[in-house]
Amino acid sequence: MLNQLILVGRLTHDPETKILDDGRKVADITLAVQRTFKNMEGTYDTDFIKVTVWEGLATAIESYCAKGVLVAVKARIQSWKYDLSDDRKLNMLEVIAERISYLSSPNKGEFKTSEESSEK
Repeated sequence: MLNQLILVGRLTHDPETKILDDGRKVADITLAVQRTFKNMEGTYDTDFIKVTVWEGLATAIESYCAKGVLVAVKARIQSWKYDLSDDRKLNMLEVIAERISYLSSPNKGEFKTSEESSEK
């Protein structure tokens, strides 16, 4: 079985990092990912995808990532189920980053080869 997602896009804002009560570090980033096909009006739509980044990888993106940086994210999708009132259930999907490659700085189109991984 395989649960793997590859996203390439630009950060819509600086990483928002926080320390949880148990001491773990987590950051949230949002990627603007352009679709590979044109819509009915002849333009490319963009999806805005929230990605959760944990521990060492969260520390690394604090230093290297800022709004506008182009990154490639290798991630997995995690599902959550919540029981709501009225016998209703809510199913949620979360994108969890496992590896981030920095492809360019926010102001330059140059390719960078630095890479960080959460698998340390």
